[in-house]
Amino acid sequence: MTPRNLPPDDSPVVPRTSRRALLRALTATPVAVSVLTSPWSEALAALHKEHNDEPALLCRSGEGRSLSRFRYHRAESFFDTLEAGIVTSNDEVLYYSGIVAQLALSGHLLDLGFEDEWCARHIGLRVAKGLAYANATGLGHACPDMARLAAVLTPYWKWRQPRWDDSTPADGGFAADQVRPLLRALLNRVHEVTGHPRPNGWRRRLGGR
Repeated sequence: MTPRNLPPDDSPVVPRTSRRALLRALTATPVAVSVLTSPWSEALAALHKEHNDEPALLCRSGEGRSLSRFRYHRAESFFDTLEAGIVTSNDEVLYYSGIVAQLALSGHLLDLGFEDEWCARHIGLRVAKGLAYANATGLGHACPDMARLAAVLTPYWKWRQPRWDDSTPADGGFAADQVRPLLRALLNRVHEVTGHPRPNGWRRRLGGR
């Protein structure tokens, strides 16, 4: 898939000036999101209440930014495995898809200042919940098909769980050819919003186009 053929983004990103101002406010000083005056506060408060989560403390740092970039690059790496067709069974495709999606969403949340420990405790492997928190904090990826896929992938460990009773989780009709463009669009959005560079060799993996 060439850059010209990559799926378009589905919704606008929070205006850059507003986002930059908010991110500056979250640098160096932890702020409880429940009292943060921002376009995100109401949506985050609703999510905390819905899931009975303790309020997150957002504090941007160089360490968090570095970890965010690492997670995004790892997401791109796992996506390469999917794109190369190395995994073939639908269960394995969905398992790897869950890894890609959650790493990418984690990259956004860590860049914003969420603590990695908070994310592990309150989001874990639940892709749908990670997407909800990411969209509530400016990711702006309101893609209905991605939301459906996120629900199928939640929690993504179920796609590698032994099934002694032969029961299979509902896959929502998703096959590899449907999943890959949705993940590519999500990765593009995280790249755009965080400003992280593409991994080394990214264009070479696309055949230099």
